[in-house]
Amino acid sequence: MSVTGHRAREATAKFAPWLNPFLKRLGKAPAPATSERWVPDGMRVYCVGDIHGRDDLLRQMAERVEADIEAPSFEYAVTVFVGDYVDRGLGSMHVVEQLARGEWPTPVIALAGNHEDLLLAFLEDAGVIESWRTLGGLETLHSYGVNVGPAMAKRDFGAIQAAFAACFPEPHRQFLKGLRDSTAIGDYFFCHAGVRPSVPLDRQDRNDLLTIRDAFLSSEAEHGKLVVHGHTPSLVPEIRFNRIGIDTAGYATGRLTCLVLERDQRRFLHVGRP
Repeated sequence: MSVTGHRAREATAKFAPWLNPFLKRLGKAPAPATSERWVPDGMRVYCVGDIHGRDDLLRQMAERVEADIEAPSFEYAVTVFVGDYVDRGLGSMHVVEQLARGEWPTPVIALAGNHEDLLLAFLEDAGVIESWRTLGGLETLHSYGVNVGPAMAKRDFGAIQAAFAACFPEPHRQFLKGLRDSTAIGDYFFCHAGVRPSVPLDRQDRNDLLTIRDAFLSSEAEHGKLVVHGHTPSLVPEIRFNRIGIDTAGYATGRLTCLVLERDQRRFLHVGRP
């Protein structure tokens, strides 16, 4: 077995307990969409799910998108990223570097995920690492060249924070601080986690946009626009009449998903393992 294949199997085994509660819910076939939704004429929208440090998958997706736009049927294309660029995968630094540099085939709208909030919070409060370390934060620190040995032993958090702050590039900090909470295009609303049912989209709480799960996932409400989100992993995209989930657990499954929207049509691009 190759080193890459061995690491992929280790990752899947490591995160199987984390995925199981979500994957059990996925035994049922996704419900089909029941009404047409549109993006503006002449526009194509690409929307990429949670990356979680898989810079290899991000590079592959850039190639797929670049190939996809070679025969355009549109005047303008944009890519929305739904957040969670860091943690769990070993290439978080490279993911942030690529996005911060704007190295992508189309203009980009980058949204915030809860994991980016944890990284920024750690720069202000060393104690954040107590929770961040259990959510893949040590892999992010390691990707920036920080010695995470003391953190694994639950000590010297202040020194680790200082080391990270010293090597964390200012363009990366500005990129993460500039992430949007959400964006809307045509009949679609994009955010990291979801929305609070019955609350107007323009009045959503930021914490809900970045962390909500059950109240949103189980809702049968019409939200005003079709919500496209990540945050909750699934083996395949989840298509409901009021939402589309595109987090296909790239770190654990080795599969990254991109939703493509044009006029009233939608399709998916996938890279990584089939």
